[in-house]
Amino acid sequence: MTAAQRRERIVEMLTEKGYLNAVELSEIFGVDSSTIRRDLSLLEKSGKVLRTHGGLLPAEAPHAYDTPYYIRLEMNTSAKTVIAEYAASLVQDGQSLILDNGSTVYALALALKDKKNLTVVTNDIYCAMALGQHPGITVHVAGGLMLDKVYTLVGQETVDKINSIHVDWAFLGSEGVHFENGITNINTIEIPVKQAMIRSADKTVVLADSSKIGYRALAHVCPLDDISMIITESSPGLKQRAKYGAKMVVVEPGTKQR
Repeated sequence: MTAAQRRERIVEMLTEKGYLNAVELSEIFGVDSSTIRRDLSLLEKSGKVLRTHGGLLPAEAPHAYDTPYYIRLEMNTSAKTVIAEYAASLVQDGQSLILDNGSTVYALALALKDKKNLTVVTNDIYCAMALGQHPGITVHVAGGLMLDKVYTLVGQETVDKINSIHVDWAFLGSEGVHFENGITNINTIEIPVKQAMIRSADKTVVLADSSKIGYRALAHVCPLDDISMIITESSPGLKQRAKYGAKMVVVEPGTKQR
Protein backbone atom coordinates (compact mmCIF):
# COMPACT_ATOMS: atom_id res chain seq x y z
CA MET A 1 0.00 0.00 0.00
CA THR A 2 1.40 3.38 -0.99
CA ALA A 3 1.24 6.43 1.28
CA ALA A 4 -1.47 7.95 -0.94
CA GLN A 5 -3.54 4.77 -0.75
CA ARG A 6 -3.14 4.69 3.03
CA ARG A 7 -4.38 8.26 3.35
CA GLU A 8 -7.33 7.50 1.07
CA ARG A 9 -8.21 4.51 3.23
CA ILE A 10 -7.98 6.66 6.37
CA VAL A 11 -10.57 9.04 4.94
CA GLU A 12 -12.84 6.09 4.03
CA MET A 13 -12.57 4.66 7.53
CA LEU A 14 -13.27 8.07 9.05
CA THR A 15 -16.45 8.38 7.02
CA GLU A 16 -17.57 4.97 8.28
CA LYS A 17 -16.69 5.41 11.96
CA GLY A 18 -16.92 9.15 12.63
CA TYR A 19 -13.71 9.23 14.69
CA LEU A 20 -10.27 7.61 14.43
CA ASN A 21 -7.53 7.30 17.02
CA ALA A 22 -3.96 7.95 15.84
CA VAL A 23 -2.51 5.08 17.89
CA GLU A 24 -5.02 2.65 16.43
CA LEU A 25 -4.22 3.83 12.90
CA SER A 26 -0.55 3.14 13.49
CA GLU A 27 -1.40 -0.41 14.51
CA ILE A 28 -3.89 -0.99 11.68
CA PHE A 29 -1.47 0.07 8.95
CA GLY A 30 1.69 -1.26 10.58
CA VAL A 31 3.56 2.04 10.45
CA ASP A 32 5.14 4.16 13.17
CA SER A 33 3.42 7.09 14.84
CA SER A 34 5.48 9.70 13.02
CA THR A 35 4.23 8.34 9.69
CA ILE A 36 0.62 8.57 10.83
CA ARG A 37 1.19 12.11 12.10
CA ARG A 38 2.51 13.09 8.66
CA ASP A 39 -0.53 11.49 7.05
CA LEU A 40 -2.91 13.35 9.33
CA SER A 41 -1.09 16.62 8.80
CA LEU A 42 -1.38 16.27 5.02
CA LEU A 43 -5.04 15.30 5.23
CA GLU A 44 -5.75 18.28 7.47
CA LYS A 45 -3.99 20.65 5.06
CA SER A 46 -6.06 19.23 2.22
CA GLY A 47 -9.24 20.00 4.17
CA LYS A 48 -10.34 16.36 4.35
CA VAL A 49 -10.11 15.88 8.14
CA LEU A 50 -10.13 17.82 11.38
CA ARG A 51 -7.40 16.86 13.84
CA THR A 52 -8.13 16.63 17.55
CA HIS A 53 -6.11 15.58 20.55
CA GLY A 54 -4.96 12.05 19.70
CA GLY A 55 -7.04 11.56 16.59
CA LEU A 56 -9.20 13.04 13.87
CA LEU A 57 -12.79 13.80 12.88
CA PRO A 58 -14.43 14.39 9.49
CA ALA A 59 -13.80 17.89 8.19
CA GLU A 60 -17.53 18.66 8.36
CA ALA A 61 -17.74 17.74 12.04
CA PRO A 62 -18.27 21.26 13.49
CA HIS A 63 -21.09 21.82 10.98
CA ALA A 64 -22.79 18.45 11.20
CA TYR A 65 -26.28 19.85 11.80
CA ASP A 66 -28.29 22.44 9.94
CA THR A 67 -30.92 23.04 12.63
CA PRO A 68 -29.67 25.14 15.56
CA TYR A 69 -30.30 23.82 19.07
CA TYR A 70 -32.58 26.69 20.07
CA ILE A 71 -34.88 25.89 17.15
CA ARG A 72 -35.02 22.17 17.96
CA LEU A 73 -35.96 23.03 21.54
CA GLU A 74 -39.19 24.51 20.20
CA MET A 75 -40.12 21.46 18.11
CA ASN A 76 -42.56 18.78 19.43
CA THR A 77 -42.37 20.30 22.91
CA SER A 78 -45.43 18.53 24.33
CA ALA A 79 -44.14 15.12 23.27
CA LYS A 80 -40.69 15.82 24.68
CA THR A 81 -42.15 16.97 27.99
CA VAL A 82 -44.26 13.83 28.40
CA ILE A 83 -41.30 11.58 27.54
CA ALA A 84 -38.98 13.50 29.87
CA GLU A 85 -41.36 13.37 32.83
CA TYR A 86 -41.64 9.60 32.58
CA ALA A 87 -37.88 9.21 32.22
CA ALA A 88 -37.32 11.40 35.29
CA SER A 89 -39.67 9.17 37.30
CA LEU A 90 -37.29 6.25 36.70
CA VAL A 91 -34.43 8.03 38.45
CA GLN A 92 -34.09 7.72 42.21
CA ASP A 93 -32.32 10.13 44.56
CA GLY A 94 -28.66 9.26 44.96
CA GLN A 95 -28.26 7.62 41.56
CA SER A 96 -25.76 8.36 38.78
CA LEU A 97 -26.58 8.89 35.13
CA ILE A 98 -25.28 9.91 31.74
CA LEU A 99 -27.24 12.35 29.61
CA ASP A 100 -26.63 12.31 25.87
CA ASN A 101 -27.18 15.36 23.72
CA GLY A 102 -30.41 16.49 22.14
CA SER A 103 -33.54 18.46 22.81
CA THR A 104 -35.52 15.54 24.28
CA VAL A 105 -32.67 14.73 26.65
CA TYR A 106 -32.53 18.43 27.52
CA ALA A 107 -36.21 18.20 28.51
CA LEU A 108 -35.20 15.39 30.86
CA ALA A 109 -32.46 17.58 32.36
CA LEU A 110 -35.14 20.15 33.20
CA ALA A 111 -37.38 17.45 34.69
CA LEU A 112 -34.67 16.30 37.11
CA LYS A 113 -34.65 19.60 39.01
CA ASP A 114 -36.19 18.23 42.22
CA LYS A 115 -33.94 15.18 42.52
CA LYS A 116 -31.42 14.99 45.34
CA ASN A 117 -27.84 13.78 45.44
CA LEU A 118 -27.67 12.96 41.73
CA THR A 119 -24.41 12.65 39.81
CA VAL A 120 -24.77 13.44 36.12
CA VAL A 121 -22.22 13.16 33.31
CA THR A 122 -23.13 14.83 30.02
CA ASN A 123 -21.64 15.87 26.69
CA ASP A 124 -24.39 18.43 26.14
CA ILE A 125 -23.57 21.99 27.18
CA TYR A 126 -27.25 22.98 27.44
CA CYS A 127 -27.95 20.04 29.75
CA ALA A 128 -24.96 20.90 31.91
CA MET A 129 -26.09 24.50 32.32
CA ALA A 130 -29.65 23.47 33.19
CA LEU A 131 -28.53 20.89 35.75
CA GLY A 132 -25.87 23.12 37.27
CA GLN A 133 -28.51 25.43 38.71
CA HIS A 134 -29.66 22.81 41.22
CA PRO A 135 -27.71 22.15 44.43
CA GLY A 136 -28.84 18.52 44.60
CA ILE A 137 -27.13 17.64 41.34
CA THR A 138 -23.39 17.25 40.75
CA VAL A 139 -22.52 17.76 37.08
CA HIS A 140 -19.51 16.39 35.20
CA VAL A 141 -18.99 17.65 31.64
CA ALA A 142 -17.20 15.31 29.26
CA GLY A 143 -14.50 17.16 27.33
CA GLY A 144 -13.98 17.13 23.59
CA LEU A 145 -14.66 19.13 20.46
CA MET A 146 -17.89 21.15 20.47
CA LEU A 147 -20.07 20.84 17.38
CA ASP A 148 -21.31 24.21 16.14
CA LYS A 149 -24.99 25.09 16.62
CA VAL A 150 -25.78 22.05 18.79
CA TYR A 151 -23.34 22.51 21.71
CA THR A 152 -22.44 18.83 21.78
CA LEU A 153 -19.00 17.49 22.73
CA VAL A 154 -17.48 14.69 20.66
CA GLY A 155 -14.13 13.03 19.99
CA GLN A 156 -11.69 10.75 21.78
CA GLU A 157 -11.50 12.95 24.87
CA THR A 158 -15.26 12.59 25.29
CA VAL A 159 -15.14 8.82 24.75
CA ASP A 160 -12.23 8.42 27.21
CA LYS A 161 -14.12 10.32 29.92
CA ILE A 162 -17.22 8.19 29.52
CA ASN A 163 -15.22 4.95 29.35
CA SER A 164 -13.67 5.82 32.72
CA ILE A 165 -16.98 5.85 34.63
CA HIS A 166 -19.89 3.56 35.47
CA VAL A 167 -23.43 4.80 36.10
CA ASP A 168 -26.91 3.52 36.89
CA TRP A 169 -28.60 5.02 33.84
CA ALA A 170 -27.74 6.32 30.39
CA PHE A 171 -30.40 8.37 28.61
CA LEU A 172 -29.81 8.69 24.88
CA GLY A 173 -31.38 10.72 22.14
CA SER A 174 -31.90 9.16 18.71
CA GLU A 175 -32.84 10.17 15.19
CA GLY A 176 -34.28 6.76 14.41
CA VAL A 177 -35.57 3.65 16.19
CA HIS A 178 -36.13 0.71 13.87
CA PHE A 179 -37.12 -2.85 14.75
CA GLU A 180 -34.54 -4.40 12.42
CA ASN A 181 -31.85 -1.71 12.28
CA GLY A 182 -31.91 -0.69 15.91
CA ILE A 183 -30.90 2.76 17.14
CA THR A 184 -29.61 5.13 14.47
CA ASN A 185 -28.25 8.66 14.31
CA ILE A 186 -28.14 11.46 11.79
CA ASN A 187 -24.33 11.39 11.52
CA THR A 188 -21.35 9.18 12.26
CA ILE A 189 -19.52 11.70 14.41
CA GLU A 190 -21.43 11.01 17.62
CA ILE A 191 -21.56 7.23 17.30
CA PRO A 192 -18.43 6.41 19.38
CA VAL A 193 -19.71 8.65 22.20
CA LYS A 194 -23.16 7.05 22.24
CA GLN A 195 -21.66 3.57 22.19
CA ALA A 196 -19.41 4.45 25.13
CA MET A 197 -22.46 5.67 27.05
CA ILE A 198 -24.20 2.34 26.52
CA ARG A 199 -21.15 0.40 27.72
CA SER A 200 -20.82 2.54 30.84
CA ALA A 201 -24.39 2.19 32.15
CA ASP A 202 -26.32 -0.55 33.94
CA LYS A 203 -29.41 0.43 31.96
CA THR A 204 -29.77 2.44 28.77
CA VAL A 205 -32.97 4.28 27.88
CA VAL A 206 -33.61 5.86 24.48
CA LEU A 207 -35.84 8.93 24.42
CA ALA A 208 -37.54 9.30 21.03
CA ASP A 209 -40.76 11.01 20.03
CA SER A 210 -43.12 8.97 17.85
CA SER A 211 -41.84 10.51 14.60
CA LYS A 212 -38.55 8.64 15.17
CA ILE A 213 -40.16 5.21 15.56
CA GLY A 214 -39.75 3.07 12.47
CA TYR A 215 -37.31 5.55 10.94
CA ARG A 216 -33.76 4.64 9.92
CA ALA A 217 -31.17 7.40 10.02
CA LEU A 218 -27.73 7.29 8.40
CA ALA A 219 -25.50 5.84 11.12
CA HIS A 220 -26.01 2.71 13.22
CA VAL A 221 -25.57 3.13 16.99
CA CYS A 222 -26.56 -0.28 18.34
CA PRO A 223 -29.08 -3.12 18.03
CA LEU A 224 -32.24 -3.00 20.13
CA ASP A 225 -30.84 -5.78 22.32
CA ASP A 226 -28.34 -3.27 23.76
CA ILE A 227 -31.17 -1.01 24.97
CA SER A 228 -33.17 -1.50 28.16
CA MET A 229 -36.11 0.72 27.25
CA ILE A 230 -37.45 3.05 24.58
CA ILE A 231 -39.75 5.84 25.76
CA THR A 232 -42.03 7.54 23.27
CA GLU A 233 -45.36 9.36 23.42
CA SER A 234 -48.75 8.09 22.33
CA SER A 235 -49.57 9.23 18.81
CA PRO A 236 -52.11 8.27 16.13
CA GLY A 237 -49.17 7.93 13.76
CA LEU A 238 -47.29 5.47 15.96
CA LYS A 239 -47.14 2.24 13.96
CA GLN A 240 -45.87 -1.26 14.58
CA ARG A 241 -45.71 -0.69 18.32
CA ALA A 242 -46.30 -4.37 19.06
CA LYS A 243 -43.03 -5.34 17.35
CA TYR A 244 -41.00 -3.72 20.11
CA GLY A 245 -42.81 -5.54 22.91
CA ALA A 246 -42.17 -4.60 26.54
CA LYS A 247 -39.01 -2.72 25.56
CA MET A 248 -41.13 0.18 24.31
CA VAL A 249 -43.00 2.33 26.82
CA VAL A 250 -45.66 4.59 25.30
CA VAL A 251 -46.60 7.36 27.69
CA GLU A 252 -49.49 9.76 28.11
CA PRO A 253 -49.35 13.07 30.00
CA GLY A 254 -48.91 12.39 33.73
CA THR A 255 -47.67 8.81 33.27
CA LYS A 256 -45.01 7.85 35.82
CA GLN A 257 -43.06 4.75 36.69
CA ARG A 258 -44.88 2.67 39.30
